[in-house]
Amino acid sequence: MSQGTSFLYSILPLLVIFLIFYLLIFLPHSKEEKKRKKMLENLKKGDKVITTGGIYGVITKVDKNTVNIKVAENVIIKFDKNAISYVIKSQN
Repeated sequence: MSQGTSFLYSILPLLVIFLIFYLLIFLPHSKEEKKRKKMLENLKKGDKVITTGGIYGVITKVDKNTVNIKVAENVIIKFDKNAISYVIKSQN
């Protein structure tokens, strides 16, 4: 065996481990990030949401980086868009 092929055989297990790590960790994470980014871009007035702090409310205004959320009668709080954790789907 030449020195080049022995190097290839020694690095092959590392490449396989990296590939498995990529498929199990990075790929699903990037898919979730894309899904979250799309959710944040599609926020609109009237959406029922939950913030990362666990506050439930209804969006009253959407700006570029912030949203106003009505959490109680006459109580509107301004949040950064990244603080929105979920949009609650209506069940009609």
